[in-house]
Amino acid sequence: MLKVCEKPRHDVCLGSLGIRLTFDLSLFMSKAESSAWDALECSGADQREQDQASIQEVVSLHEAGFMVRIQAPATETFELQVSGQMLVTELHQVLMDHEMTCLRTCFSLQLGGAVLDALTELRLVPGLGEGALVKVVEDPYTVRDARLHLKHVRSLLRSLDVADAHNGANGSSLSYLSLYTRGPRAAERETIDCLLPDYITPGCKDRPLTPLQPIREDWKPLQCLRVLTVNSWNPPPGNRKMHGDLMYLNVVTVEGRDLNITASTRGFYLNQSTAFTFNPKPALPKTLSHSLVELLSQVSPVFRRTFSTLQRKRVLQHPYERIATPYQVYTWVAPHADHALDCVRAEETPASRVGQDEHTVGQSRDWNEELQGCRELPRSSLQERLHRERNIFKTNSDFVNAATQGAIAVVDGNVMAINPGEEPRKQMFIWNNLFFSLGLDTADYYRPLGGDAAAHAAPVCDLRGVQAYASIDIPGLHTLGTALVDYHGHRVTAQAIVPGLLEQHQDRGLLYGSNDHGHTVVSDTKFLDLLGKTCRPLRVQRHMVLDHHHTAVELCSCVQTKGILGNDGRAYILDLHGTFPPDLNFLLSDGGEGVPEECKRLGFPWKHRHSLASLRPELIEAFVQHRYALFQNMVSSGLEKLSADGASLENRSDSTGVRLSADVQSEALIKTLAKQNGGTAMEDMGERGQLYSSSSGNNVMDMIYMKLYSNLIDTTIYELNADGCSDPQRRQVILEACRAVGSVSDTSFEICFNPDVCSPAVRIPSESVYEVPKQKQLLWDAAAFLLSNQIPAVVRDFLDHTAVPLDGGSLRLALHQRGVNMRYLGPLLRALETAPEGERLSHVQVPTTRALDVLWTHLQNVEAAALSAAVSHFLNCLLSSASSAPDSADELLSRRRGSRRRRSQGSRAAALAETAWARMTPGDLWRKIQNEAEDYYHYTLHCDSVDEAVERWSLQKISLLREIAMKTGIQLRDYVFESRHRPVFSEEDVVNMSPVVKHLRPSATDATGLIQQAQVAVQQGLLGEGYELIQQAMTLFSSVCGIQHEDVSTCLRLLARISYITGEYALSHQEKAVMCTERVQGIDHPQTIQDYMLLALYCFAAGQPAAVLRLLGRARYLTLLLSGEDHPQLVQLDSMLGLVLHGLMNYDQSLKFLQNGLKMTLKYNGASSLKCAHSHHLLATLLESRGDYRLALQHEKEAYSLYRSQAGEDHDSTKESSEYLQTLTRQAVILQRALNHIYSNTPNACTPPPKFSTPSLPMILQQLNITCGILFIPLR
Repeated sequence: MLKVCEKPRHDVCLGSLGIRLTFDLSLFMSKAESSAWDALECSGADQREQDQASIQEVVSLHEAGFMVRIQAPATETFELQVSGQMLVTELHQVLMDHEMTCLRTCFSLQLGGAVLDALTELRLVPGLGEGALVKVVEDPYTVRDARLHLKHVRSLLRSLDVADAHNGANGSSLSYLSLYTRGPRAAERETIDCLLPDYITPGCKDRPLTPLQPIREDWKPLQCLRVLTVNSWNPPPGNRKMHGDLMYLNVVTVEGRDLNITASTRGFYLNQSTAFTFNPKPALPKTLSHSLVELLSQVSPVFRRTFSTLQRKRVLQHPYERIATPYQVYTWVAPHADHALDCVRAEETPASRVGQDEHTVGQSRDWNEELQGCRELPRSSLQERLHRERNIFKTNSDFVNAATQGAIAVVDGNVMAINPGEEPRKQMFIWNNLFFSLGLDTADYYRPLGGDAAAHAAPVCDLRGVQAYASIDIPGLHTLGTALVDYHGHRVTAQAIVPGLLEQHQDRGLLYGSNDHGHTVVSDTKFLDLLGKTCRPLRVQRHMVLDHHHTAVELCSCVQTKGILGNDGRAYILDLHGTFPPDLNFLLSDGGEGVPEECKRLGFPWKHRHSLASLRPELIEAFVQHRYALFQNMVSSGLEKLSADGASLENRSDSTGVRLSADVQSEALIKTLAKQNGGTAMEDMGERGQLYSSSSGNNVMDMIYMKLYSNLIDTTIYELNADGCSDPQRRQVILEACRAVGSVSDTSFEICFNPDVCSPAVRIPSESVYEVPKQKQLLWDAAAFLLSNQIPAVVRDFLDHTAVPLDGGSLRLALHQRGVNMRYLGPLLRALETAPEGERLSHVQVPTTRALDVLWTHLQNVEAAALSAAVSHFLNCLLSSASSAPDSADELLSRRRGSRRRRSQGSRAAALAETAWARMTPGDLWRKIQNEAEDYYHYTLHCDSVDEAVERWSLQKISLLREIAMKTGIQLRDYVFESRHRPVFSEEDVVNMSPVVKHLRPSATDATGLIQQAQVAVQQGLLGEGYELIQQAMTLFSSVCGIQHEDVSTCLRLLARISYITGEYALSHQEKAVMCTERVQGIDHPQTIQDYMLLALYCFAAGQPAAVLRLLGRARYLTLLLSGEDHPQLVQLDSMLGLVLHGLMNYDQSLKFLQNGLKMTLKYNGASSLKCAHSHHLLATLLESRGDYRLALQHEKEAYSLYRSQAGEDHDSTKESSEYLQTLTRQAVILQRALNHIYSNTPNACTPPPKFSTPSLPMILQQLNITCGILFIPLR
């Protein structure tokens, strides 16, 4: 946090960390600047106070709930807690989910006889307060209401069914936490099953998939009805509409009774129609019910009993288990289940809708208008910002779901192209007011950039650019709603349609940018004004280029960025794949001039398959902050030299002089603090920028430094213009520093990049040619910075386990947080070749990523009927060395002998065998993978088959299978991979292929700022303040994104951690965090494993050891599934399991886990590390409990030796180890005397019996805390 003190000094206090940075601003301020600073300081303080007051108001409204009484027809009055910020329509949704009122959907809410407006907040309703009576009044149905009611009834009937979660539908996803935490608490105290399954014990090679999705008894679906559908008598004829008929339903009960039901404006009743006779008159006895469930309960006793049971089970589910996720989550494994008759499923996915766009005519949503309208909402106050961001998030979520459905329909051939006369690769589509295009070079537009490879990469770069501009959020500048869908080997880009764009020629509507890579360039004042506001945050330099008339025009973005004016009057920018600067390491330049030595030494620049390689925004910010540190040092040294010489500053050198490195006590202090917080001491000033780059999303120190220096850059003390600085020597110092670091300004620090400086088709005006070498050099400096600073930082993160990737996704995240693209995996792996991390990371990630490209290429030419055969054959070639011919993939082939038809079908099977994918062998595939790895990563895989890779690098095939399935969307059956009875995959093993979706991720900006403040407060030791800030952030996140969101799970995780440290009850927060992570990120996501481990710690502290074993067993199983036995995370996991088993006196299994933990510690942390000493100590305590004092003494001696050498004689751990050694020695002597006495057969009453220690739960908890990195330091 930036704390402004008196005007002349800029003071930053990092509290308990002992850092105090003081900058003497008065030394650099003119009188006018001083007055301006006064105004800025006052306005900033006022703004902060206003923001905090607004946040407190929102949080208080959200948390300060009150009780209202709800009176519904035919039910007793019940109480319900609501918040004043809740809308009436939200209360309506809550009542539709409540057990007492879930049977009703078509109703209004009344208070004192007045109907409540749906969009009014409850706090604004007159008379609505504590104890108010709100009546649920049944309303007449319309056709829309009847359909919504029918859909709601279906959702109730399927509320316990997990088929939607397996199929990836309706926002359903899996969560298994309650299976491990809910149980008979009393029984736990009496007896605890301490035996863990064999497949998670150290050394076991079996990796079954069945435990990934364990069977839950409470998830067994209950059949309430056999059939519930809209029958064939719809729509009602005109005369029946005059009687109020809306639609007709057909129901078959479990008893076998066939019912025909009329949905009318007044409710539902049985009619006298049959399958072949239409008689809409009410059946006898006449029964009218406003709810369909009430009617069915009256006519079917089985339905009444079963639905009541279903309701009881549904209510027992946690809200985090049943609330739909905003974005669909897919699973790569589905259990084997028969396809049973399901009336609800059949009705929710009617085949009549597939392929018919007319279904939505008049009902389609105008996605562009909705998205842009949300962004144009006011944002001046916190309430307005929350309302705006909530609408943006909801609309974007709906847009992504619609885009996914449309992309699937496009690939499946169910949408007609708008240019059907073109060849399939050039076709484009419109569905549901969305524009779909394929990731192929359809019009040779990308030929200069790399053809199809560039066309495939461009949508990802464009999406990254859209996210960047959307984050800056300049009023008046609009981007398109965009989503990317990879499905069945095709990349489909879905975009909202700009009004009028399809009605005019593209060149004619272009007001800014170029359509031909810079040959023809246009510019516009309006777009220059709008894009000019984005230059500073995006680090884009304003630059001049020549247009087709050889006239210089100004641009504020890449030349390929296009600006158009829609028919709605809005300014839109398109084709944002050039938003970020090019990566010159992968862009071959003519002659190779200006290449830094760091790049040459590693063989750069490399030839890449396309020319769209760009630097990541994380790298740009790290590079800018690194240059700022150098700039600061140069100016500080220069001005100190002037001060020492007595020139120009002698009248100002009071007590401190000019020390821009400020009152940071010493450079060594920063190095020490950085080292203590997961960093590494810098060797020279050139590496000091590492302190300001983000190494990990969880590294608080890096966040503090980044936030601090970002604020210093934005309100920079060096923004001294030439007019305000009268001292020529001082101006010269700043000028030299600006030129040395590559600043585009000579009077202030400002790093910006020219994105077009290396574009071959862009022409530079003669008056700007002199700037080109400097601009190119800045790009080369950034590329060299990535190689010399960021990749070594990633290597250090891996070696000191600051970052511990478990799978390909976590590896990608770790690299991206340092600004390193995945294409740098080759240099990274070469830097890790001598470390165990190298093999663990490379030889899973490289084959699967390159196999992905091979699979996509093959699937594009596979017919729909052969998809499962093609996928299973590919998996056999990838994961099996045995050659196997693919199945015929034609279930209709006749098996009769000797017929002419059989011969013709045989020719079809032979033609199938001649296809490219069918001819592929395991050797062919692995050769292609090797070639792809060499071409893309410039890395050589020294293996020709999967068996050779498994043997050489100790891989497990299940991890390779999971990686390729997660990347491609392949869904498999529960498969015993190492089974000898099923050596290869068959078509039946491939259940489905789900889409892999990339999209924008809007969030709550105010809540993000609160999280940053909370992390700083916690780092300062202000746990109470940090807890309050995180609670406020979670309130804002929940208000914008709902409770099923990654940011909400992060807040819950932090709240649980602070609660545990402060001695509060942390289980509730952590259980919610686990369920949220499972639902949103996946049941086998690396973060899910971390959350399970933390929950196990909190459960042990709460006295639930049985739940701890189940949770840790689940975490270890998932870890083994993702990475196998060889992973540093097993050090912590096995130590925790060994400790818990030790506490439960299961010494045999405890010994296995602790020994394996020591083995992993020796491998990944080294024999001289303190973690190794702790592992030795844990083994010593266990062996003491077993009575094996000799081995216990050996391990404790090792621990004592390490503590003494690493921490010193006076350290508490060394002293405790020394005392424990003495205790062990005494116990060993007593035991030996007792044994000697027994063997001597001489009675001696003075010989005391040996005492075998039993572990105490507080001691086990203390060691668990140390294992998890939690240290409680007593205040003295």
